[in-house]
Amino acid sequence: MRALIVTAVAAEADSVASGLTGPTPHTDPVTPEPRTLPGGYLLSRRDLPGLAADVLVGGVGPAAAAAATATALALADYSLVVSAGIGGGFRPAAPVGSLVVADAVVAADLGAETPDGFLDVQQLGFGHSVHLPPAELAARAAEATGALLAPVLTVSTVTGTAEGAARLAARHPLAGAEAMEGFGVAEAAAAHGLPVLEIRAVSNAVGPRDRDAWRIGDALAALTAGFRALGPVLVTWGERHEHR
Repeated sequence: MRALIVTAVAAEADSVASGLTGPTPHTDPVTPEPRTLPGGYLLSRRDLPGLAADVLVGGVGPAAAAAATATALALADYSLVVSAGIGGGFRPAAPVGSLVVADAVVAADLGAETPDGFLDVQQLGFGHSVHLPPAELAARAAEATGALLAPVLTVSTVTGTAEGAARLAARHPLAGAEAMEGFGVAEAAAAHGLPVLEIRAVSNAVGPRDRDAWRIGDALAALTAGFRALGPVLVTWGERHEHR
């Protein structure tokens, strides 16, 4: 199976690649050598028995992630697209250092404010606001990595206040994490008829912005450990589903 794994920044790509095949800085030669896609996105390759994983640095935010993913998907054939990186966790379900695997990839702030509250883009009649990863794959990924299986919210503006966190939690009471790229990656994957998976390592709590409380190193380490466990799951899933 060939999978495209999309991260926002190089540190996340390094963590993913390390989990798949051991420590290799993103600037070092791999097989094949890292190459740059149109738009300046770094793409590297990791090969395991039964799995070829292209790790893409796609940029921050849903628009950059969608553009980078769509470009990569136009240049090669894939069986699965994975959005991966760090993000904020909703307490108490997703503490700092934990992992969340999405059972739904949700566009949480794409829509309109109205006197009666927020309406998402689907409620407005302009498309859809949720992508559903394959249920079996998401469940097996969560079990193998010890992750919480829950919706992951995509936002264009990271939540930085208690009031904002409360509003999101009220609209999405089952949410486990928020990040900035998953829905963009999922939109590009859906346009190519491909399944999507999202996995997030929690670096901070969703709520008041407190940089001193962030644990980015711990989250990146959790991401590496998660992909070490996730690799065999992807291989098995690909063997069962790729040729159906």
